[in-house]
Amino acid sequence: MPRSTTTRRPLIDRVLGAIERGGNALPHPATLFAILALLVIVASWIGAQLGVEVQHPRTGATVTVFNLLSIDGLHRIMTGLVTNFTSFAPLGTVLVALIGIGVAEHSGLLGAALRRLVLAAPRHLLTPILVFAGVMSNMASEIGYVLLVPLGALIFSAAGRHPLLGMAAAFAGVSGGYSANLLIGTIDPLLSGLSQEAARIVAPDYVVTPLANWYFMVLSTPLITLLGWWVTERIVAPRFPDAPPQAADADPQQQQLNESERRGLRRAGLATLAFTLLLAWGMLPAGALPGTGFLRLAAEADTLRALAPVLSGVVAIIFAYGVIAGFAYGVAAGTIRSDADVIKGMSASMATLGGYLVLVFFAAQFVAFFNQTQLGLVLAVKGAAGLKALGLPAVPLFLSFILLTAFVNLFMGSASAKWALMAPVFVPMFMLLGYSPELIQAAYRVGDSVTNIISPMMSYFALIIAFFQRYEPQAGIGTLVAVMLPYSVVFLLGWSALFALWLVLGLPTGPGAALAY
Repeated sequence: MPRSTTTRRPLIDRVLGAIERGGNALPHPATLFAILALLVIVASWIGAQLGVEVQHPRTGATVTVFNLLSIDGLHRIMTGLVTNFTSFAPLGTVLVALIGIGVAEHSGLLGAALRRLVLAAPRHLLTPILVFAGVMSNMASEIGYVLLVPLGALIFSAAGRHPLLGMAAAFAGVSGGYSANLLIGTIDPLLSGLSQEAARIVAPDYVVTPLANWYFMVLSTPLITLLGWWVTERIVAPRFPDAPPQAADADPQQQQLNESERRGLRRAGLATLAFTLLLAWGMLPAGALPGTGFLRLAAEADTLRALAPVLSGVVAIIFAYGVIAGFAYGVAAGTIRSDADVIKGMSASMATLGGYLVLVFFAAQFVAFFNQTQLGLVLAVKGAAGLKALGLPAVPLFLSFILLTAFVNLFMGSASAKWALMAPVFVPMFMLLGYSPELIQAAYRVGDSVTNIISPMMSYFALIIAFFQRYEPQAGIGTLVAVMLPYSVVFLLGWSALFALWLVLGLPTGPGAALAY
């Protein structure tokens, strides 16, 4: 792992280096996930023997720890081994998206486009642009993990900077800034629906709209961009020095584009524009123009719900963009001469995923076992009870809630699944204390975002490790945690400060979303 060449490194560098060495002293990530899965099985037996139980916040039913060491548990492990793997959410997303991207990469489109970007963009603005792009990618579900994070490494490498630095900046924006955005994304109607159901425990007619946190999200976007920029350049960059000037000058990626590459980019741009216009045409309301509306649900009046096929089909759209743009570039530039070249590009992208597939297999078992044992639910409910017992004023109370959410996020990676469990506990509790569901949801989203980048339970954590290993074969969980921990800490402090200021000023979190109930 490259490090600063100074004789005495700063304290933060030495601390993060110790964290990395300690983390990487652990077994291979795949082995570690296998060990964690076994530990979950043992913990389930201990919890069952101790009779650990909680009341389900939504149904009131008693929830006990399910013992995976029982006969029923053994049967569940045996019958679920394959489906745990094949149904693991990131797996299909990664495979389908990378098949399409493989065409764009093999044709030379990505390399030429990145060189064009590096040559055109000021070098000192690459970091904030990348963090901001990561934040904005969340409006298209979780495609930023698959597309933007590896792209960040390529962009920084083309600019003569360490690829892991670009990957870290992109990952910080995509995952650490998951609940900041200038636009409404797929997660907003999902969370607002859960908040509304929880609010109706107290107020049966209460409505929480998808715009409930929009104002707060908009202001959070430049905050996360600036914080991510500062952490990247001030804390992380000294640990990953740039390439020597002579090496960067000699890098063929720094050279000007030739005529065939420029022609390929023009054709790819036209093909991309044509496909974009086709998508836009399909998303217009039916009857607005001839043939419009074929990408909408005709029965839905709400725009977000009507566009569900597009929002849910982002991976398919990315696949199509990769194939169309890559093919157009390759034909014009002379890098694709037959269908065999297209298939070769698709196959090449799959050939790099062998290690990732093994890692995902064990990670999927770990996540599935953890969910099946009900240990996550027990931790969430126990934490909620402890927070309620504190009896704190508004700012300390909400900051404690943010910290609790950030902690629980280390054990339950899914934002919607976690909120489905926590909302029925906290939303009624805070409403009875005089706080609106919209405010509670905003606090939850801060805590849910900031520890994503260091949580092994985050669905794409294993994928990011695999990306790191492309450039640092010895990289493991310790490397990823050491690189991302500064972002997590700074985002937590900065975002919590913004939330506290928002609370003190009494600003609405979204249109019609007052803070008080």
